[in-house]
Amino acid sequence: MQQENTKRIREILAEKYPLPSTALKFDTPFQLLVATILSAQSTDSQVNKVTSDLFDRYSSPEEFASLNRETLEEEIRSIGLFRNKSRFIIEASRRIIEDFSGKVPADFDKLLELPGVGRKTASVVMYAAFSRPAFPVDTHVFRVSNRLGLADSDNRDEVERQLRDKIPEDEWGDMHLRLIYHGRETCKARNPRCEKCSLRKYCDYYSNLKREGDMDEF
Repeated sequence: MQQENTKRIREILAEKYPLPSTALKFDTPFQLLVATILSAQSTDSQVNKVTSDLFDRYSSPEEFASLNRETLEEEIRSIGLFRNKSRFIIEASRRIIEDFSGKVPADFDKLLELPGVGRKTASVVMYAAFSRPAFPVDTHVFRVSNRLGLADSDNRDEVERQLRDKIPEDEWGDMHLRLIYHGRETCKARNPRCEKCSLRKYCDYYSNLKREGDMDEF
């Protein structure tokens, strides 16, 4: 039953979001890396607002590596955690120059060596910049996959492992985006729109609400 539910969830999301793509705007793998670092605890739309001007002024590791932190902080001040992110971006730029000949490495483990880069950021870059199999787990993927029963863990790394086990590798990147879209539009953190959800028949969260008498059948 669980396998069948997973299959139906994949099919319904693929029908609803047939050609998903990352909302972050970028022209190069390095720009995506910077944008993804900036996106932590921020919205993609806010990041895009900032990077539209930022990338006009600085676009390469060399240009970012030459900045002092105060200058970059002013450029990204409207984004949360801007001080830490400024430090990470400048340090990562310098490491890319020193260790990887100025090019963002297309290798997951090497990406993790860069300051400010965790599994989610590395996975986004691998999938969106290099078209390599990866399953980034952000707050939407974490929440929605646990509610649906695709995963069952309060640890993001374990959620990623469970999703990678259940979802075919060639769907990892697209499925991560579909879960994000579904989380933003329907399966919201607060007041999820269960009555509008095409997945409710297969959803553990919805089943529990019905069992507890907090949700009528639609």
